[in-house]
Amino acid sequence: MSTLTIRLPDDTAERLKSLARSQGMSVNTLVEELSAQALSAWDTENHFRALAATGNLQDALAILDRLDAEERDAGP
Repeated sequence: MSTLTIRLPDDTAERLKSLARSQGMSVNTLVEELSAQALSAWDTENHFRALAATGNLQDALAILDRLDAEERDAGP
């Protein structure tokens, strides 16, 4: 595991601490979860860019349709 030091404005750091407390977790765990979400979104974007580069529009649209259907089925 790596240690990473980041610099944040004081207000941002305090808000992150408050958010972590409200979720019953440490700031470290919160940052891990937020990082995982951001990386997942980035990976998804890169996957779609790779599909787009192949020119296979139908496959990309089919994936989007499937994701929309899953989101509808999951509900609020």
